[in-house]
Amino acid sequence: MPIGLSREELDRIDDVVAARRTVKRGTTLFRNGEKFTSLFAIRTGFFKTCVASEDGRDQVTGFQMAGEVIGLDGIVNDHHTCDAVALEDAEVCVMPFDRIEELSREVNALQRHVHKIMSREIVREHGVMLLLGSMRAEERLATFLLNLVQRLHARGFSQSELILRMTREEIGSFLGLKLETVSRTFSKFVEEGIVEVKQRHVRILNTDMLRDIVNPKPCN
Repeated sequence: MPIGLSREELDRIDDVVAARRTVKRGTTLFRNGEKFTSLFAIRTGFFKTCVASEDGRDQVTGFQMAGEVIGLDGIVNDHHTCDAVALEDAEVCVMPFDRIEELSREVNALQRHVHKIMSREIVREHGVMLLLGSMRAEERLATFLLNLVQRLHARGFSQSELILRMTREEIGSFLGLKLETVSRTFSKFVEEGIVEVKQRHVRILNTDMLRDIVNPKPCN
């Protein structure tokens, strides 16, 4: 929620997001081609967005967590352009977009907040394009882990520990890497003492080394 709102404005926004929906693990919140009516604020749980590639496989386009908004893809032409699948049992707040637009015209702080959320998504999209366009496997995985832990930390979680809600295959799909490459790169990070991995539990032992992989220091 945007800060600095009056009690009345907060109550009106609360009114818009009153409806909640539970989404079981493995089921879809919305599908590619479905009519767009609402944005969804994730209260609990984790989602992936994906599109079917030409050979029928799922191409993962992003991962979304509690505290983030999902469904922005539908604004452009009133239809969703991807599937949103719950990676664990989740709960979302349903925000009818016509109500948000109507309220945004009256509450300037809400309008700015919606624009910020949309802008953040654009920046993230650019980051993914850069990731897939020019980075080696080690850089891609290091960037992915740093981004994930930074987003979790912003929501009050640990700066160095995380549970991967997605499979290594899904990570590979998102990063444009084969499953074997993801596994081999994780093993390399473990051998170098950068991370500790126990199944889906990852502990970052050396954040500086991860950052150096992404932005190598120039040689003197």
